[in-house]
Amino acid sequence: MEEKNIKRYKDIGRRIAFYRKQRGLSQERLAEKVGISKSYLSKIEAPSSAKFCSLTTLFDIADGLEIEIVKLLQDE
Repeated sequence: MEEKNIKRYKDIGRRIAFYRKQRGLSQERLAEKVGISKSYLSKIEAPSSAKFCSLTTLFDIADGLEIEIVKLLQDE
């Protein structure tokens, strides 16, 4: 994986964690809402990890967080 994509995945994971915490959700609760395991969500959010996930999973996470997916994808 290219370095720029590694950074992108880490940034997406960081944003997921930010919005999850902002909404007062635990990793376990968000994972339940999305239909993925807590350990998978934990790997996606981990700042030292560039865990790949499908676009479908990102859509599901955005829906679980009740945000538009662009909030996970765009730099602020």
